[in-house]
Amino acid sequence: MKILLMGHPNVGKSVFFNRLTGANVIESNYSGTTVDYTRGYMSLDGKEVEVVDVPGTFSLDPKDRAEEVAVAMLKEAKDAYVICVIDSSKLERGLYLALQIMEEGYSVIIALNMDDVAEDKNIKIDNQKLEQVLGVPVVSTIAIENIGISKVISRLKDAKPVDVEDITVMRAGMNHCGRCGRT
Repeated sequence: MKILLMGHPNVGKSVFFNRLTGANVIESNYSGTTVDYTRGYMSLDGKEVEVVDVPGTFSLDPKDRAEEVAVAMLKEAKDAYVICVIDSSKLERGLYLALQIMEEGYSVIIALNMDDVAEDKNIKIDNQKLEQVLGVPVVSTIAIENIGISKVISRLKDAKPVDVEDITVMRAGMNHCGRCGRT
């Protein structure tokens, strides 16, 4: 099993990675580039699982070398679970990448990180509603304080590929602002 941590730059992926793997890390350059990434291992249900901190990307349409590497790493790991780490205070931006990854058929779980920052900005996200609309697990986290990390791992078993067309149908049926659970 392989877990890819994906998201925009500066959303806490590396902190998340360190919480999952501890000191058991290998820093490398992606083959033929100077773009580095980190991989390590964690134990899950008695098995060793590879965890990769993928370079930050805003979308699967790369605009620079780091994003090209992120997209290539995703495509090379078709059977991986993807934890989409999203800045809770910038939900819409992060969901764009998450939806693109879901469209590619990956098993996704969404970690709404920096929940404390969103709360400070008076942003409230209805995780249950968002999970219902997207069809993937959604967990609030504050990685720097180790809050929610174990819940993300426990919800990995619930991650599965979804039909993105089902999301469009569900979203069309929402009767509020249409912002996927944000109030």
